Amino acid sequence: MEKAALYHRPESEYAYLYDKDTMHIRLRTKRNDVSNVKLISGDPYLIHETKWYNHSENMQIMAQTEDYDYWFIEKTAGFKRLQYAFELTDNKERVFYGDRGLFEMTEQARMKAENYFRLPYFHDIDRVKTPEWVKKTVWYQIFPERFDNGDTTNDPDNVLEWGSKNPDRDDFFGGDLQGVINRLDHLVDLGINGIYFCPIFKASSNHKYDTIDYFEIDPQFGTKELFKELVEKAHEKGIKIMLDAVFNHTGYYSKEWLDVVENGEKSKYKDWFHINRYPVEFGKNGNFEGATTIAYDTFAFTPRMPKLNTANPEVREYLLKIAKYWIEEFDIDAWRLDVANEVDHHFWKAFYHETTSLKEDFYILGEIWHSSQSWLNGDEFHAVMNYAYTETIINYFVKKDISSTKLASGLYEQLMLYRNQINQVMFNCLDSHDTTRVLTLCNGDKDLAKMTLAFTFLQQGSPCIYYGTEYAMEGENDPDCRRCMVWEEDKQDKEFYEFIKELIQLRHNEQHIISYGSLDFNLLDNEKNIVGFKRVLDNQELIAIFNNSLTENIGLDNKENVIFSQNIILNSEKIIIKPKGFVVYKKCYR
Repeated sequence: MEKAALYHRPESEYAYLYDKDTMHIRLRTKRNDVSNVKLISGDPYLIHETKWYNHSENMQIMAQTEDYDYWFIEKTAGFKRLQYAFELTDNKERVFYGDRGLFEMTEQARMKAENYFRLPYFHDIDRVKTPEWVKKTVWYQIFPERFDNGDTTNDPDNVLEWGSKNPDRDDFFGGDLQGVINRLDHLVDLGINGIYFCPIFKASSNHKYDTIDYFEIDPQFGTKELFKELVEKAHEKGIKIMLDAVFNHTGYYSKEWLDVVENGEKSKYKDWFHINRYPVEFGKNGNFEGATTIAYDTFAFTPRMPKLNTANPEVREYLLKIAKYWIEEFDIDAWRLDVANEVDHHFWKAFYHETTSLKEDFYILGEIWHSSQSWLNGDEFHAVMNYAYTETIINYFVKKDISSTKLASGLYEQLMLYRNQINQVMFNCLDSHDTTRVLTLCNGDKDLAKMTLAFTFLQQGSPCIYYGTEYAMEGENDPDCRRCMVWEEDKQDKEFYEFIKELIQLRHNEQHIISYGSLDFNLLDNEKNIVGFKRVLDNQELIAIFNNSLTENIGLDNKENVIFSQNIILNSEKIIIKPKGFVVYKKCYR
């Protein structure tokens, strides 16, 4: 037995309350090394009275990566505290694994209370809670300046004709909030029930990530009254609203930063920022494009975005006031937090407390592109933008850089980083305002894009469509991915639209089993580039098979209840899955 591969940690993603009556426990072992794992558990105060150490329960493998097996057991109501250890068996030995390490499986090892892991008491207040509605949400990301120009009276002076060219970094086309209101029925028809807005607050750029005033809607987008109308109309149509909060940095033209530029060390806002030396005026003392010496810290090396000092009590109070204001006054449902990993944890804990105190089911989404356990313990974020997960999907289907087994391994690795309630509300996007559009990644291959989207929509987490994907819009990386939405009917891909609409409906129909069902990659063929998985919940199975190869492959008997497919051939006996084809079917048992 490879004992160095064994891993467990109490009060983490390895042992946690899933709901108030259910405990989830996981254990990691080396792949195919351990034949059986059992959980020995009981009340710590009754170990000698009831001798529960003589009894055990079988655990099951819930995930298998290239290196590890992850074992799982769910324990339900009837306890308020738990003491537990693991009994592991291979073809040579049987061992006891607990808080004090590894021992031979003897009665003496089992009966010592100090040898066990312990969860002292289950406090529901400490349980990681996530909003139920997010599991049922299909998001639609809008870059407001490029979605629709519904009111030409608020256009900037240098506005360009809508869609007249591919965008450069400083172009304006006049998109606004009225345009979104005008198109709400389009989103309803598509099946969308959540909008994620890139920033809408007053700023100097077209992307608005350089905030001037967090309490004002950008005049080029509209007014507060118009935004309130948008939220109310969206809510009437069953659509939630998520705004983008840029709290890592502010814009160069914010009054606080301009005061520092003007007054230097005498500015009352000098401690609002991370200043290394003066003067701080752009282009002087080291802060300019390509500079190697830094006068003040910024987002990346962008001198127009000075970094806020969120450890400063005044800054903290100011930003928390903003966070609450848009909930209290406009009833928004979620915040997406820009550059969330570069802001201190103390601030995010306060942010969580203040926002969820106003709205218990408020959703907090962090922009983090890497492993995020330290932000997802129930007191900062509910989820992150799940780039690491979706990048694995892209690497398999689109770039073809990895094998079928590597795909499954990579996805399992990500799932095992987090508690299950976190995985159920992760934000899954294949593209965004920060990335190349998915169809462009696919070199314009619409069947490949459809297959990749379908696979993503069948994963745990809340999927997101970037505006225009429904009409097969393309675009290279920023700024080209921020093209004007195609509203001219003769330029719209109606067939792609119908596919996305059907895919969203599939997601809504099967959301429960996707969110709560177990995941088993039961078909992984590296030679044929086939991947298949099933989700099982109660008496139902949802099964999907994807052909990522250049040849036809026989799928399954033509007796199954196919509910969604692409590029398949049905004959009297078999379903043949063509290249870039897939089939999704469902089984129900009495």
